[in-house]
Amino acid sequence: MIGIIRVITTDDADILNEHGKLIESKYGVQTVSACIPDQPYGICDEVTERQAVPKIVALGQRLAASGCRVLVISCADDPGIDALRQQVRVPVIGAGSAAALLAKGYGEPVGLLDIAAEPPRVMKRILGRQLAWHISPPGVTNSAEVMAPHGREAALNAVRTMVENGAKTIAFACTGYSTIGLAPIIRREFGVTVIDPVEAEGLLAWYIVKNS
Repeated sequence: MIGIIRVITTDDADILNEHGKLIESKYGVQTVSACIPDQPYGICDEVTERQAVPKIVALGQRLAASGCRVLVISCADDPGIDALRQQVRVPVIGAGSAAALLAKGYGEPVGLLDIAAEPPRVMKRILGRQLAWHISPPGVTNSAEVMAPHGREAALNAVRTMVENGAKTIAFACTGYSTIGLAPIIRREFGVTVIDPVEAEGLLAWYIVKNS
């Protein structure tokens, strides 16, 4: 069982379980998803990240105690990952580091599709000089806006800009783009490699489950 920590608060079961469904369908492993409380807009800046960390640690501890063999923090900032690793005995994977490591393996310049003015620190550190483009679509500053009607079109326009400037690998710096199923649309419309952080975290989690 893979425990998936969602950092956006929601009562919508479809939204809550979307990342788990994606991982289950792609890798054939069982997941359970839970979200932290009182953050309906998720994590979108340093303030909301600080607020989220103790909630992530508490939720991760509960999931590990329930029998999860791997925990996934399904957020590209990898919030609270070091703190949680100190509190549980199971592996903890972050969506941002998983996506950046996979993108780095392609060896091509990477364009990040984000919601923030600066890329996630962990992704910036791992990608280094391969990080060539970084765009946050206008009017898309948190996970809720990614899922709003204008979010998808704004994101596609941002990807189009990066592709027109030479990007052949696009990585999501927000898992909200995974929630709305944007990766297959970009692959179909632009013919480029897309690193979906939920697919990336699921790949690492699957590997751990199958080899432990």
